[in-house]
Amino acid sequence: MKKITLSLFIAFSVLSYSQQILPESERARVVDEILEERFNTLLPKLMDDTGIDMWVVISREYNEDPVIRTMLPATWLNARRRTILLFYMDNSKGTIDKLAVARYNVGKSIVSAWDKEKEPNQWKRLMQLIEERNPKKIGLNFSKDHNIADGLDKTDYDEFMANLPKKYQSKVVSAEQLAVRWIETRTQREMVIYDQLVDITHDIISEAFSEKIITAGVTTTTEVEWWMRQKVTDLGLETWFHPTVDVQRTSEELVGHLYSFSGRPDDLIIQPGDLLHCDFGITYLRLNTDCQELAYVLKPNEKEAPAFLVGALKDGNRVQDFLTKNMIKGRTGNEILASALQEAKDAGLRPAIYTHPLGTYGHSAGTTIGMWDSQGGVMKDDGENYPLNPNTVYAIELNATVNIPEWKRDIRIMLEEAGFYGEDGFRYVNGRQTELLLIPRIKEFLGN
Repeated sequence: MKKITLSLFIAFSVLSYSQQILPESERARVVDEILEERFNTLLPKLMDDTGIDMWVVISREYNEDPVIRTMLPATWLNARRRTILLFYMDNSKGTIDKLAVARYNVGKSIVSAWDKEKEPNQWKRLMQLIEERNPKKIGLNFSKDHNIADGLDKTDYDEFMANLPKKYQSKVVSAEQLAVRWIETRTQREMVIYDQLVDITHDIISEAFSEKIITAGVTTTTEVEWWMRQKVTDLGLETWFHPTVDVQRTSEELVGHLYSFSGRPDDLIIQPGDLLHCDFGITYLRLNTDCQELAYVLKPNEKEAPAFLVGALKDGNRVQDFLTKNMIKGRTGNEILASALQEAKDAGLRPAIYTHPLGTYGHSAGTTIGMWDSQGGVMKDDGENYPLNPNTVYAIELNATVNIPEWKRDIRIMLEEAGFYGEDGFRYVNGRQTELLLIPRIKEFLGN
């Protein structure tokens, strides 16, 4: 009789997600193709929507503006010397100029507009380009409310204003709305890729939370964390934060939320009956994931997780539902937060919501829906005044505190999944966890 176990299927799944990952040359091709689409299709619309007809992005090598980092071609790992990009939307002609005040083209779309032999001074050449176009508004990347839109350093700002003719100085405005929209908005092709990215993330978590990696009574939480980190490296990927794994069990009291991410004991041995939680994300094709999932370590003779933990996970899913149904275009993060929390509490739940934008950066720009230590709403400079826009991605991050009489304590169900808000409303990018992962998996024996 031939025996096939789920362990074998796990091995097959490892092959399947590694086969999705492109070699470096193909990644560069995809990144540059997406960038061309964003420059030629998305950027003109965003400039029109925000009323900025000229956007000037200035950055120096190794001190890159967060925006310019998303605009460089795949073969540019940094800006070069002082890199100045100028985008000008001519509404009368329906055209957009994409120029670099640099010695060379920046990728395919952004054409060099500076001949140093003709005009040695880079700032003077920039001013010539501005005067030739006579813009109504000149957007620069400075902002009190959005850190990612505040990438213009003081030196470059001072130089720009010192060289700018006086008649244009009143036209200088913050480009924060344009910068945030550029960072937060995803194209249709990016969302196809995002589904694959989250699928890979889920597969790595599934493998980490399995008997292939964890042996109860032997394996430590720290070992699982480093296995996840090494797995990312072995697959040729990167992570934007170090993975964490923590434990809740019957013999311990619930501690503060921060414990799961900082201050928890190292090398905690994983035991049967433990509820495991991880926080894990990867970076691939200039997009990021951020995912938290849960697993239960079976005791001897157990074939499924206890009903009280299964029910607790359902409470976490219910908090997710209250949040996502309140994600409505035009609402601010504080408005969404207040409605979702109140509805969840009215349903008898004990929720906490701290959802953040996700995309080009892990903690990205856009609508902030709570913070773990600001459940009454976030301040203006944390993005409270910024409305929910379509074609954006969020880490649906939250928890539900649940009392477990069998353990004589509270536990915290912490969940995080990538979600997409589009013109048709909300959807999860690649599903969400609705069942606890089991360690070890229940093995099914098949055969004749």
